[in-house]
Amino acid sequence: MGSGQVTDWQGKHVTVAGLGVSGIPAAKALHARGAIVTAVNDGDDARAREQAAELEALGITVRLGDGATLPEGTELVVTAPGWKPDKPLFAAAREAGVEIWGDVELAWRLRGPDAAPWLAVTGTNGKTTTVQMLASILKAAGLRTAAVGNIGVSLLDAVLGEEQYDVLAVELSSYQLHWAPSLRAHSAAVLNLAPDHLDWHGSMEAYAADKGRIYEGNRVACVYNADAIDKPSTEDLVREADVEEGCRAVGFTLGTPGPSQLGVVDGILVDRAFVEDRHKNAQELAEVSDVNPPAPHNIANALAAAALARAFGVPAKAVRDGLRNFTPDAHRIAHVADVDGVAYIDDSKATNTHAAEASLAAYGSIVWIAGGLAKGATFDELVAKSAERLRGAVLIGKDRALIREALARHAPEVPVVDLDRTDTGAMLAAVQEAKRLAAAGDTVLLAPACASMDMFANYNKRGDAFAEAVRELGS
Repeated sequence: MGSGQVTDWQGKHVTVAGLGVSGIPAAKALHARGAIVTAVNDGDDARAREQAAELEALGITVRLGDGATLPEGTELVVTAPGWKPDKPLFAAAREAGVEIWGDVELAWRLRGPDAAPWLAVTGTNGKTTTVQMLASILKAAGLRTAAVGNIGVSLLDAVLGEEQYDVLAVELSSYQLHWAPSLRAHSAAVLNLAPDHLDWHGSMEAYAADKGRIYEGNRVACVYNADAIDKPSTEDLVREADVEEGCRAVGFTLGTPGPSQLGVVDGILVDRAFVEDRHKNAQELAEVSDVNPPAPHNIANALAAAALARAFGVPAKAVRDGLRNFTPDAHRIAHVADVDGVAYIDDSKATNTHAAEASLAAYGSIVWIAGGLAKGATFDELVAKSAERLRGAVLIGKDRALIREALARHAPEVPVVDLDRTDTGAMLAAVQEAKRLAAAGDTVLLAPACASMDMFANYNKRGDAFAEAVRELGS
């Protein structure tokens, strides 16, 4: 099964690893094409049994509670993105010379001959927002599109459904890219690279290399973050990529753009990449005030989305209209309320240090609510970079001591409230403490820099608890 389309699935033995969001549609799609499908899953809980029953009703074999052994006769493995590369099932597959595809690879291979091209986005933070902005811009240009991949419509559904698209805005995680060897996007962007999911990839180099796969075979533009200082930078990944003849590297920057870049001049987003004579000319695309919210990292997201849209030939007016029409998802630097001259901002989605750093950089004087599950992260760099903006900090959650120690080292003069409780009332207590530390003109910012599962079901529930607590203050 080399690269390219697989047309004949009849009688092929395919093992689908993991039920979940991608596994079920993958199993159904392959079964519908005549493949002999066995779905395997580590877990054997009520949810898994319910999913298994749904597949078994179609005539698909399901094996719960054993995701380690490779079913006999397997000719291809299709895996859920979250499964780690070091799983025994994959070792067995490699030993047997069996290819391993992810859900993205499967969707790519199942596309029809006149399928919509993909504009693809990856990065540690900002992927979802950028892809949604991109879809909004493409729609404003009158194109039939959808935001798909890690969000919204499943990629398989988008590729196999009745709906006809002109172009797809595709969010891809490093996991998905790891298992997508033959994916070739029209154009792609890597927004940023910060240490994340290293437990899955094994090293920063392996993580960066998986992100960089998004550039392989790009036809028009490899969009990279020209402001990135970390190594390997997104520009390094572009240099290493094997692209189609004539594909260009296009940078985005929050500063004044050079030729072949998009950037910001006097509060205006400008394009010096997709214009005639880019050494002399620049095209105005939108105003910074058209970006919602106009925080620095979100302006970077908007520039990346604009670059991909422009690579696809979208006019400048559609960039402006698309950005104006865009509303960000909940819990992403969302303004909850002003109480006594203090703004309360919910960025519960800032589940790692890189996202929290971007969030903290958007405000001048901050009372910071942080903490949760650190997932192996360290906080010294984050605190050192943000120290001068902090008026106070309120710490919650299981790993809050790590943040407290970083504050003691790098911001010893900042008052810290350490809340030693994880019950449902903890967030209200945190907000009340933050109110006590804040003065008119300050921002109380929930940007936890940690995952939420020690206290909440997910980051949405954490953000909801914060918003509820703020409303209680206001009343």
